[in-house]
Amino acid sequence: MGVMERVATRTKKAAAKAVVAPVVPLEADRLIQGDCVAEMRKLPDACIDMIFADPPYNLQLGGDLFRPEGGRVDAVDDAWDKFDTLAVYDKFTRDWLTEARRILKPNGTIWVIGSYHNIFRVGTSLQDQGFWILNDIIWRKSNPMPNFKGTRFTNAHETLIWASQGEDARYTFNYRAMKTLNDELQMRSDWVIPICSGQERLKRDGTKAHPTQKPEALLYRILLACTKPGDVVLDPFFGTGTTGAVAKRLGRRWIGIEREDKYVEVALERIEAALPLDESALTTMQSPRQQPKVAFGTLVETGMIAPGTVLSDTKRRWKAVVRADGSLQCGDESGSIHGLGAKLQGAPSCNGWTFWHVDGKDGLKPIDTLRQTYLLANED
Repeated sequence: MGVMERVATRTKKAAAKAVVAPVVPLEADRLIQGDCVAEMRKLPDACIDMIFADPPYNLQLGGDLFRPEGGRVDAVDDAWDKFDTLAVYDKFTRDWLTEARRILKPNGTIWVIGSYHNIFRVGTSLQDQGFWILNDIIWRKSNPMPNFKGTRFTNAHETLIWASQGEDARYTFNYRAMKTLNDELQMRSDWVIPICSGQERLKRDGTKAHPTQKPEALLYRILLACTKPGDVVLDPFFGTGTTGAVAKRLGRRWIGIEREDKYVEVALERIEAALPLDESALTTMQSPRQQPKVAFGTLVETGMIAPGTVLSDTKRRWKAVVRADGSLQCGDESGSIHGLGAKLQGAPSCNGWTFWHVDGKDGLKPIDTLRQTYLLANED
């Protein structure tokens, strides 16, 4: 036997003896209680498809804030939002972003939300870590808290940074779903969404369960834009579980990390009650007028019209199912409320707001009545 043959034989024998470590599936759909950095370190490399982070804002509030009539403002004064110095906050930011970059898949993305108190420092740390910023999104609150002292402009927005692992990363962006959600116009980087109020605002003993609870509509848009069904989404600052609740609805898997006992309890109850959408409603558009005051997709992401709802014309000739991105499905045909209405009638155009109706206790009513209800409820 020649030298090369002996080497080949030994190589084959070694390969046969080699023990291949089994691939352990990532345990998802769970809430981990503990420090975010410590718990993220326990996760394997490159296991997460998307991270949504709502870190402490380090608001640096000095004393109580009161309304003109004397009432105390329920502001953020919890210990978890306080840091001794900006240097301490920066180190905290670097630590959790280091772990975020390690556990994020090469083609995964990260979203971080913040206010003027912290978002610029977080943005610097993101770039220092090697993340590639794709967009900054302005969440304009349609119903912001006023500036009671009258000494500054009203803080009516927060900023989100969306970043990939690198300039050449092949990240997920469901462009068509976003366009459909926005009534066939490209989704812009300024989003008008109301803050949590009414039934969506979680409370315990008559007070807010969490001072900075994010609206589900905001997470709905983010997850629909940047993930696919079955993707794993991590929220290292889980709070009351908005990310988990929306992920469950949209068929995404989730992992939440939260250290505060009071938030863990609320989050688990909330996610348990969340109802996932059925498979047909989860299907979104996959391929490619003047904008109305509110897009049909806004009614879907705010819950006024739930995915899976059946719409029909006044004579009930056609029935269409509302899908997660605001598109409609009628048999083998699909499209926006306007496009599908036109296609079914063989017409050049269609006003979907008046063509499509929803069945209620008082009979059929055009979906435009729901749009008007939304506008009235969210007037500036």
